[in-house]
Amino acid sequence: MLSISVSQVLYKRQGVCQFKEPKTQHSRRRVAMTPKLALYLREYKAERGQFYRELGKPLTLDDLVFASIEGKPLDPCVLTHNFSRLCKRAGLENVRFHDLRHTFASLMLLRGAKPKVISEALGHASVAFTMDTYSHIIEGMQEDAMALLDDVLPVGKNGVSQKNNANLTPIVNIMA
Repeated sequence: MLSISVSQVLYKRQGVCQFKEPKTQHSRRRVAMTPKLALYLREYKAERGQFYRELGKPLTLDDLVFASIEGKPLDPCVLTHNFSRLCKRAGLENVRFHDLRHTFASLMLLRGAKPKVISEALGHASVAFTMDTYSHIIEGMQEDAMALLDDVLPVGKNGVSQKNNANLTPIVNIMA
């Protein structure tokens, strides 16, 4: 399984960035990643390695994946600002970097991923918290779930079957 381990987090306090242990036991986790993401990261690492070689510095296992030119952690404010600029250029107003977590969770729920898996990937302490947070996505899925159940139940008392009109891949505006 391709995965990313979350074992440290970067905090910025009083203008100083430093690595610390994650806040909770659930925050320390291993998150599966897609083959496409693994390929992207491999290619990015190769580019970064070439850049380091040009600077006369070897790339080591301790080097950060995403870092400043000097190899230091990216300032969270700079990351937030750059992300905001990219979103505006793409015509997306008021989208925060943190909203990527919500997009991930919403898309996974809409595609049928198990809530427990989503909860663990997000580092939530409980599935209940995840489900409460994303309940607006689930509400629209109840009719479809009942349509699936209806497909496997026997026909009614008179043998008359009605076709359901379930939309098994609901489209939800997650930007609203």
